[in-house]
Amino acid sequence: MLLNASGCLDALTAPDIARGLDAFVTKTVTPLPRDGNTPVRIAETEVGMLNSIGLANPGIDRFLTRNLRALGELGVPVWVSVGGFETDDYAEICSRLDDHAEVSAIELNVSCPNVEAPAESAAQIVSASRLATRKPLWAKLSPAVPDIAEVARAAQAAGADGLSLVNTIRGLKLDSRTLRPALGPGQGGLSGPALKPIALAAVATCYQATQMPIVGMGGVQTGRDVLDFVAAGARHVALGTALFADPDAPSRVRADVAVELDARGYSDLDDVHATAHPELLSIRTTTNGKYLLK
Repeated sequence: MLLNASGCLDALTAPDIARGLDAFVTKTVTPLPRDGNTPVRIAETEVGMLNSIGLANPGIDRFLTRNLRALGELGVPVWVSVGGFETDDYAEICSRLDDHAEVSAIELNVSCPNVEAPAESAAQIVSASRLATRKPLWAKLSPAVPDIAEVARAAQAAGADGLSLVNTIRGLKLDSRTLRPALGPGQGGLSGPALKPIALAAVATCYQATQMPIVGMGGVQTGRDVLDFVAAGARHVALGTALFADPDAPSRVRADVAVELDARGYSDLDDVHATAHPELLSIRTTTNGKYLLK
């Protein structure tokens, strides 16, 4: 499937773009409304984009009463990204989402690198969330941890159904005139082409460690990028920064994937995975046994 990375597309203001995806992922929702960080929140760099949004969102109450029904009318599955500052925050929101048919899956934003025991923290959040909902749970992980495979295995053992890899990695841009940080909060999360090698390494490492379904993201701009993530072990691929500059990215990337497959003699993306992982030829890890982007 082709998805968007959380926070990189507003489906309510750009529904046609969202309908070009196989599933839409919401901005991260927290228990209470958040205004987000002090502007400036986004800055371009030579190799991608920095952002420091600060989880700005309307909170779970308003999300359920105003946003979710409209998202359910898009005609594509809706994945809700969930965040919080305590384990109970995640469990509360998952419980609130559990009875809503519009929600196809929940992505747990457990990407914070600023914890002493990331594997233990991820396990606690996933475990509490698993008890609170029957929905599929995808744990979104940060690459800024000592051992991402350990975190992935902990999330798997706690009940995660899949992994989203990766979230942004911390970066800094200085204003060329003032030599002060370009972002209001100072540092921000780096996305775009510079993130791709880091994301590919995380996908490969976590797939080898868990063989779980994975959404790969980080610098995806072309069909070749999609092939790379599938070869590394991803089941799905998400577009992020590319959506800011190119609203037609979903259809363009799909067409590009078809060209890349044909040029290499592959019938679909499942062939790409089989070539990269011949030892797992007998294992079908995707719906209907196919990776093919619709």
